[in-house]
Parts: sequence; structure tokens; C-alpha cells
Amino acid sequence: MSFAVPVANPPRAARATNRANHLSMEGAYDVAARVKSITATGRHVADLSIGEPSFPTPEHIVEAGLRALRDGDTRYTPVAGIAPLRDAIADSLRERGIASADPGNVVVTPGAKPALWYALLALLEPGDDALIPDPGFPAYASTVAFAGARGVAYNANTALGANIDEIADRITPRTRVLVLNSPSNPTGGTLDTASLEQIAALAMRHDFAIISDECYGRLVYDGSQSAPSVAAIPGLLDRTILVDSFSKSYAMTGWRLGFALAPARLTSAFHRLAVNGHSCTSGFVQRAGIAALTGPQGALHRMRGELRGRRDVVVAALNALPGVSCTAPAGAFYAFADISRAAARVGRSTQQYTDWLLDTVGVAGVSGTAFGSRGDGHIRLSFAAPTDQIALAIERLYGALPGGA
Repeated sequence: MSFAVPVANPPRAARATNRANHLSMEGAYDVAARVKSITATGRHVADLSIGEPSFPTPEHIVEAGLRALRDGDTRYTPVAGIAPLRDAIADSLRERGIASADPGNVVVTPGAKPALWYALLALLEPGDDALIPDPGFPAYASTVAFAGARGVAYNANTALGANIDEIADRITPRTRVLVLNSPSNPTGGTLDTASLEQIAALAMRHDFAIISDECYGRLVYDGSQSAPSVAAIPGLLDRTILVDSFSKSYAMTGWRLGFALAPARLTSAFHRLAVNGHSCTSGFVQRAGIAALTGPQGALHRMRGELRGRRDVVVAALNALPGVSCTAPAGAFYAFADISRAAARVGRSTQQYTDWLLDTVGVAGVSGTAFGSRGDGHIRLSFAAPTDQIALAIERLYGALPGGA
């Protein structure tokens, strides 16, 4: 005798949880997939969507990684990272004004995203509030929601990178974390020391922690070697988790190397999260990271100078287009252009206008709406792209926009 067994369609066991389904994707990756699909048909796209330096990883960094591979550095490493790299990271942070940076409080991760993920999971409980920038990197809001907390957006679409008064107005008794990103992705805005001191006073008065995303901290265009860090303000290191990456400054995006500097009382939580999340970071990659920090810095300085020149060209070109305006970013490598008038002139939304630029004009950028509601009316264009792609994008925009969409 046989019995028919009802089977759910699709099987319940193979259904993703709501928690997983509500993690957001990144607009830049969505655009990259569309660019790949379009180019597969034989059409060319001037791609200014992805935030990836067009520069090669400096040779001395590559050689350090290769040497480590040849020496057999392919085994497990300590969960917090190898001691020489943690020492080098602490030394570099001291050079950036964080005098008390302790290598014992450094946790090395495969890219900055795990460090950001662990920071938010270590600090947030369900029901907590986290202040997050809008427009801002999409992973902030996504990870806060995953932790069961409530994301409270504050206006980061300003020349300084954050509206301090709005941050103050949005603090509640449930506020546990403030996320800062300076220089900002997507706006390129930076926070000066005076603004950071105001934020520090709020953190101490209301007793919340700060997660400071400084992945673009060395890419500033005012002649400084790095942007100011909130962790350098007296009394703030003990309530700040600093997150940084080798990807942007050293053109090491595919190497996947980042780190967090956390207060001593949080490092054990970071270690537990790291053990469960990624086990360890590749040894040969960490050896390359040591070379990046301790070796010649000429490539970083040359890249910064080249990016500044590209910035000036792109911003000037955008401001010459009808219905477009763009403030020169103080850091990072994104032009966050206001296209609201150009889009309104042809009755398109920001996303529709960005899609039109890709599908019809052949220029790829990321809609500002991918970074939050206050990104509406804007498009993010990366001037870290190769110079020939930048020149072609400008040529196509000039050819398309004067005649209307």
C-alpha cells in the first residue's frame, strides 16, 4: 500500500527566511550586471558605476603576496589577524592621529564589510535605534535591520557630510549607535574636526557608540594625508569602532582585506563573530597588507593626485550640462550629481533617468535612490574609472543631454 505525501510547493525546507529576504542588494552591483548583459550584445557602455580604482595594485604589494604564497603561507591564521599586520595597522592609525591605537584591539577581516557587519551585530539588540546616513552605503540600513534594530536616517547630503543638528534631533533613549562615513560613499562629503567634536559631545552626553567607516579616509583632496577621525578625539576611542579597508587606498579591491579597531571590551565579541563568520583572513593577503602600510607610499600619493584631476574634469563637465549640477567632493572618488531638473524636464524619475542614460546613452551610473530617500534626484558617477571611459561618458552625455531625452 502506498500513501500520497503532500509536498509544499516550493518545499518549506527550501524557503529563505524573511530575515534573509529583507537583506538589501547594492545598486552598483545591479548596474554592473546590467552593463555585462548589455555589452554581451555587442554594445559598449562607458561604465562609471562601480567604485573600484582603475589603478593596478602597487608592485611591491603584489610581490609581498606572491612571496608569501611561494613560502607556503596558505594555512589558517589567528582569528584576529597576524601580529605583524595588526602592529602595522596600529602604527598607521597613530600616524592619523589616533595616539592610543592598540594592536591588541585590531581585528583583521576579509574586506571591510565583515568588520562593519560584526560591529553592528556586536552593538545592536532588537529594539535599539541606530542613526545611519542618508544618502549612505546600503549595507548600513540592511545590517541594522538584520540585527532587529531600527534604522533612523539622518541627512548626509550636505557639503560637510552630515547635518549635526538633525543628528541631535533624532537621538532617542533607544539610540545605541551612530554610523559615520567620512569621506562619504556616495557624496564624497567629509566631516571636519569641529563637526566631529560636536558629534563626540553628543555621543558622550547621550551615551551611544559610534561606528566610523573610514574606508576612503586616505582619499582626500585638500592636501591632507587623511581625513580627520572621530576616534582621534579625546575620550572617543573607548566608544568608537573604526572600520577601514585596503581596497580603495591601495587598489586592492579583489584582495579582500579590511579591519576594525574596537574598544577592548568588544574585541572578544568580534573574535566570536569572526570565528563563526569567516574563521580567518588569508595569510598571503595579510602579508601584502603589511607591505602596503610599511612600504613606499608613492603609488597612493600619485593615485590621489590623479583622482583629484579626474574629479575636477568630471565636476566641470557635469556643471556644464543643462539641468545638472555637482559640488566637487572633498574625498572618496564619486561625483554625486543633481539631475533632478534634467529628469523633471522629460518627466522621468531618478531611477528612470539613470536607466535611460544606461540603456540609450550608454553611460552607467548608480541612481541616488540606491543610497536612501535623500539620494532622490541624484546620480553617483565614479571618477575612479579609467580615463578613457570618463572621457567617453562625458562625450556621450554632451551629445545626448543638450537635445533632451
